[in-house]
Amino acid sequence: MAAKKTGGFRETFRTVFYAVLIALVIRTFAYEPFNIPSGSMLPTLLIGDYLFVSKFSYGYSRYSLPFGPGLFDGRVLEATPERGDVAVFKLPRDNKTDYIKRIVGLPGDTIQTIGGILHINGVAVEREQVEDYVDSNGVTYTQYIETLPNGVEHRIIERSDTGFLDNAGPFEVPEGHYFAMGDNRDNSQDSRVLNAVGYVPSENLIGRAEFLFLSADESAEWLLPWTWFTSIRYERLFEAVK
Repeated sequence: MAAKKTGGFRETFRTVFYAVLIALVIRTFAYEPFNIPSGSMLPTLLIGDYLFVSKFSYGYSRYSLPFGPGLFDGRVLEATPERGDVAVFKLPRDNKTDYIKRIVGLPGDTIQTIGGILHINGVAVEREQVEDYVDSNGVTYTQYIETLPNGVEHRIIERSDTGFLDNAGPFEVPEGHYFAMGDNRDNSQDSRVLNAVGYVPSENLIGRAEFLFLSADESAEWLLPWTWFTSIRYERLFEAVK
C-alpha cells in the first residue's frame, strides 16, 4: 500500500515553526551565542571568537528575553556571580549594547587600581609576571597571572603600569551592582570609566561565558571559500572560557 502524501506546505511550515520555537526557548532560557568584536578581553578572548553564554547562571531578567521587553523588574531565580566570572551584560548607559568583561567587584566592595595593580577592599591582588604576550599585529604586552581573593586565576596583559586607568578609584560598588574589568587592562573601557560603563546592575547581567564554539582570524574572504576553513583557529574550538 502506498504511503499517503501529506500536505507539503503545511508540514514544512509546522517543521519550521517548531524549529524556530525550540531555538527561541534555548536562546532565552539556556544558551545564547555571542561573538567578540574587540580586543578588550585579550588574552582570554580574541577578536573573532564565538562563544556560548549560559543564561541560567545568574537567573533571568527582562534582558534575558529577546528585545528586552519590560515585562518585569529584577531577576527571577537569581544567583550571585562569582568573582572572576567572564560575564555578558547590557551596557548600563543604554541598556542595549552587549558587553563582555570579567567580574572583579561584588556589591559592597571597594575597588581601586594603583600602579596597574588591582586592589580589592584595600588589599593588593596578587599577580605574577609570565611570558610576554604578542597580539596578531605584533604588539608586545607584559603578561601576568592574576589571582583573585577567591583563588580564581586568569591572565591579564598590560602595556605599562602608568596608563590612564592604571591609577583609578577608589570605587564603592553599590548594593545590587557589580564591577567589571577587561583583561586587556590598558585597552578596556569598563567599570573604571563611570560615565561610559560604570557599575553593572544585577538586572543587566545576561549570563556567564562558558565555552567557544568557533574562532576565526581576519584572513577569511567571502569570495574565497577555502579561506573560510584556513582562517579557523582549530585549537580554540570548544575551549572553556576561564
